[in-house]
Amino acid sequence: MTDTNPVKDPSDWTTGDEPATGPQESYLHTLANEAQEEVPDGLTKAEASEKIEELQEKTGRGR
Repeated sequence: MTDTNPVKDPSDWTTGDEPATGPQESYLHTLANEAQEEVPDGLTKAEASEKIEELQEKTGRGR
């Protein structure tokens, strides 16, 4: 069975340059607190998505 909804790389998103959404920012700050890291302000949607993936790996939430 093939996946009919392949995951697109955030750098290929047409809206990737728009500011991060509220839910992205909220989740980023939750993950950053758990990872004891700082999250820079002003991330784009694509940057926020990539940082979320990175922090999920670090905190074990990405499993």
